[in-house]
Amino acid sequence: MNGFSAGEEDSRGPPDQVCCLVDDGFRCHRPAGNASYSKRIQKTVTQRRLKLHLDLVARHIYICDYHKGVIQSARSKRKRKDSEDDSNETDTDIPDVDFYQLQLNTLRRYKKYYKVTTRPSINKAQLADTLLKHFKTIPVNEKEALSYFIYTVKSNNKLDQKNSNENT
Repeated sequence: MNGFSAGEEDSRGPPDQVCCLVDDGFRCHRPAGNASYSKRIQKTVTQRRLKLHLDLVARHIYICDYHKGVIQSARSKRKRKDSEDDSNETDTDIPDVDFYQLQLNTLRRYKKYYKVTTRPSINKAQLADTLLKHFKTIPVNEKEALSYFIYTVKSNNKLDQKNSNENT
């Protein structure tokens, strides 16, 4: 008819429906929620090497709230280094720079300075995408950059220069 049920089912499915996942060899018996075990979720489970798979006997793809939480927490976990002080590795986190907010002239100057090649008829969004990809590939030694920044601020501070001129 119109695709809607007559009220006997809600979005969680029938009350007797249980989770469709097998967790480390054991079928889950928790009640199924409204989250489904989609291809994207399967990819996350495979990448994170979770011991979950779809029960082939189940006639649906709804998972329980417990497994939904397990999958979400596995997706959001980041691997962190134990000690950044002892290693010379660069940080692999994605920098929080929004190239789309920069002016077109700024993007062009960046492109010219780093000699990034692009096609001639490129719009601002495409240029920002290209430059952001380039920006992510630049290696940065954080300790060295911060030390140089502090040195520059201390040695070129105009307030210090004004104070020294007033005292003489």
